[in-house]
Amino acid sequence: MAIEYLKRGKPDAERSEDDAKVRGVVEATLADIEARGDAAVRALSEKFDNYAPAAFRLSPADIEGLINKVSARDMEDIRFAQAQVRRFAEAQRASITDIEVETLPGVVLGHRNIPVESVGCYVPGGKFPMVASAHMSVLTASVAGVPRIAAATPPFKGEPNPAVIAAMHLGGAHEIYVLGGIQAVGALALGTETIEPVHMLVGPGNAFVAEAKRQLYGRVGIDLFAGPTETMVIADETVDGELCATDLLGQAEHGYNSPAVLVTNSRKLAEDTLAEVDRILQILPTAETAAKSWEDYGEVILCDSYDEMLDVANDIASEHVQVMTDRDDWFLDNMRSYGALFLGARTNVANGDKVIGTNHTLPTKKAGRYTGGLWVGKFLKTHSYQKITTDEAAAEIGEYCSRLCLLEGFVGHAEQANLRVRRYGGRNIPYGEAAE
Repeated sequence: MAIEYLKRGKPDAERSEDDAKVRGVVEATLADIEARGDAAVRALSEKFDNYAPAAFRLSPADIEGLINKVSARDMEDIRFAQAQVRRFAEAQRASITDIEVETLPGVVLGHRNIPVESVGCYVPGGKFPMVASAHMSVLTASVAGVPRIAAATPPFKGEPNPAVIAAMHLGGAHEIYVLGGIQAVGALALGTETIEPVHMLVGPGNAFVAEAKRQLYGRVGIDLFAGPTETMVIADETVDGELCATDLLGQAEHGYNSPAVLVTNSRKLAEDTLAEVDRILQILPTAETAAKSWEDYGEVILCDSYDEMLDVANDIASEHVQVMTDRDDWFLDNMRSYGALFLGARTNVANGDKVIGTNHTLPTKKAGRYTGGLWVGKFLKTHSYQKITTDEAAAEIGEYCSRLCLLEGFVGHAEQANLRVRRYGGRNIPYGEAAE
């Protein structure tokens, strides 16, 4: 039996058309920010967020006042979540070591892991205040040792969201800006009269934020292309339609363009899930958003076998992959392209999004084929070094280097090596000739 689609989303051509429209808007907006700086940022904030404060950067007094608005229970929950994220990030950091080895007598090679000098952390929040995104970017950068962390988040209902600001501050942000969308990432990357540019941008966002990061890449580093949320459920008859539908719609509520895909080898489960989606959409408070995502981007794919399910899943390379089968560890061993795996019915994507400790900034749009998600290592640059500690090693390496340079026709390169052979090896090599 061939793979059967019981439900399809928007055709790829329509999705590409949507992407092209976003590209044009982002390109023009970034050019405006680069040309007009703060004036452009302020105009964009007024236009899209109806927000025009005296200063977009919060003062220490502003931050303290906002944190005081957060309830004791909410602060306790934020601290708990940050403790889990910190614990895992610290374990990851401890696994990354500097090295130094002597590859030949007198030849010493090594590398050092150096934090990025400055990072801009974008925390989404126009539709839903993404408190957890502050843990994932700001706190992880702090564990990595980044000296300057600038965090930005849009206003929520016309003012800074206290819980998001509290999470940014507790996570270790050195600067906090109440700015959203293209204007936030553009200002952080390009700099304005009042915002010093950063060396790297991280954090998830909508299609416009993701495209802005893509266009800014090269001028600054980025973590990865983290656009609208994607989720995939891989399931068999060991679970039921309610569980699958709940996990699909739980991510579809993120936005109007959040792909949610069920991959199964059970026709009954596929049909039960479709029925449960319809039922839950009647009672879900965020149904307006989730229903649009499900209509345009929801898919149900019926496969013949577990091998076929694996092939489909690796091809789609979804951001979140929830696996609920009789062989979850087999999928763990064989999945190659994804953002993060959630194994077994006891866990779910929301755990990873909010509290369990793994990072929720993950690759979308098939980027899982070549990168993993945000982690402490993304904030570290691995820089190599070399030194030669004996005359004998300088002469030996110099001879090989001389010949290899002339093999490629690089006489000036060869002379760098020859000079060392003459000085440290006592050899008389004519200028521009190879060491024999």
